[in-house]
Amino acid sequence: MISDNTIIKMIFGFKVKYLRQQKSLSYEQLAEITGLSKSYLHDIEKGRKYPKVDKINALASAFEVGYNFLVSTQASKKLQPLIDLLSSDFVKEFPLEEFGIQPDKLFELFSNTPDKVNAFINTIFKLTRNYQLQREHLYMTALRSFQDMHDNYFESLERAVQYFKEEYQINYPLPLKTTHLEELLQKVFGISVDRTAMAKQGNLKGQRSYFSKKKQTLFINQGLKFAQENFLLGRELAFQYLKLSERPYFTRILGIDSFEKLLNNFKASYFSIALLMPEQQLIQDLNTFLQEPNWNPTSLLHFLEQYDVTPEMFLQRLTNILSKHFGINDLFFIRLVANKDLSYYRMTKELHLSQVHKPHANETNEHYCRRWVSVNIIKRARGLQQLQNDFSPIADAQISKYFGTNNEYLCLSISNPGRLQAEETVSLTIGLMINDQVRRQIRFLNDPKLPSRTVNTTCEQCSILDCEARAATPKVLEQQNQIQRVQEGAAALEK
Repeated sequence: MISDNTIIKMIFGFKVKYLRQQKSLSYEQLAEITGLSKSYLHDIEKGRKYPKVDKINALASAFEVGYNFLVSTQASKKLQPLIDLLSSDFVKEFPLEEFGIQPDKLFELFSNTPDKVNAFINTIFKLTRNYQLQREHLYMTALRSFQDMHDNYFESLERAVQYFKEEYQINYPLPLKTTHLEELLQKVFGISVDRTAMAKQGNLKGQRSYFSKKKQTLFINQGLKFAQENFLLGRELAFQYLKLSERPYFTRILGIDSFEKLLNNFKASYFSIALLMPEQQLIQDLNTFLQEPNWNPTSLLHFLEQYDVTPEMFLQRLTNILSKHFGINDLFFIRLVANKDLSYYRMTKELHLSQVHKPHANETNEHYCRRWVSVNIIKRARGLQQLQNDFSPIADAQISKYFGTNNEYLCLSISNPGRLQAEETVSLTIGLMINDQVRRQIRFLNDPKLPSRTVNTTCEQCSILDCEARAATPKVLEQQNQIQRVQEGAAALEK
């Protein structure tokens, strides 16, 4: 994070540099006029020094501007967008170092080409205003970019889990038990767990947990599975052990007001899942699974029992391990949610590594392709709700060939039927782009019984006319075709 003091120095330095260049003054000339040394002027423009009042007055006189103009955050129309950006909470809160960006280098880039940078910044401001992009959307996008930059594998967090286990001699057999995690939280960090108080507060029905710093208590809501409780306990252990002070206190963040809070929440969640699914053990188990000659959904579901984790925790963990240890980093992860009557599907989480893959969220209310395994497994889950009382997770797989491209994905999907009265049903899917590396690593990819289907992104953009699962007309495609016909007509006039 950049401090307010650093921001003030940067803005002042930017103004001095801009005004000096506007006056066509060299460092030597400005030094002679103001009585300040060249090195001191250089440090001011770099945002390293902030002069005292008499020196500011000397600079204001040299530039023929007022004292208040130099020290304020107000500037001319050309300068204002950059100053607004430097003054914004986004720059102050955004941990540039995590992205390998040094603040002084970024400032140097801004100040060297102010006109071009200002035009770009002004464009971004207008886009965010016109499309009503909120700060939390920008932070979420930045977090996904951060994960992609590291192939969603963070060695420092994996090491932290190892150090934690060694320091506190955690050698329990898998899966880790709730009692063991709760005991660690109490003995090591003095944090107690309360499973009754939260349920009495009707306003907290939608939250799974709340940490009270004042009472040093982790409140956990009722009705959760052991796997969900284990994640919450592991997450709290991570916040304490990693000393992540800027953090959310609820499971669901109530407004993302800083990137650091979002990033620390991600780190704690990563730590928790890595604690429940140890890296080396999972590598061995995945090797066995991927070398099976035939696709077997039971083998995939066995991981959930072996580690006592939820489908989302497991598939998210795969994005860490497959990219680092199996060389499979062209992949996506999506969470799809359907309403009760299956008339509407929405994507509530997505992660893309290496590139933006075809199944991605859309904000235009278009209908996702009903040929996706993510959709069909939800339909199966809903059917099981009606037929039986066994609400165990189900798994499915499919080779998805994207229409009009050469891209193929092995998609592994899991859904939990859940309660009959549930308003929504969820599926979690990881898709691996099929290339030579995937073919080498996954033996059951050659299983002739593994279903294969041609799919697309949304019905509105799909030209598969005889699709048996179409939920909407291809109106976007029809609009594109109309534009093409008009262009062809114009071309005919040119002949």
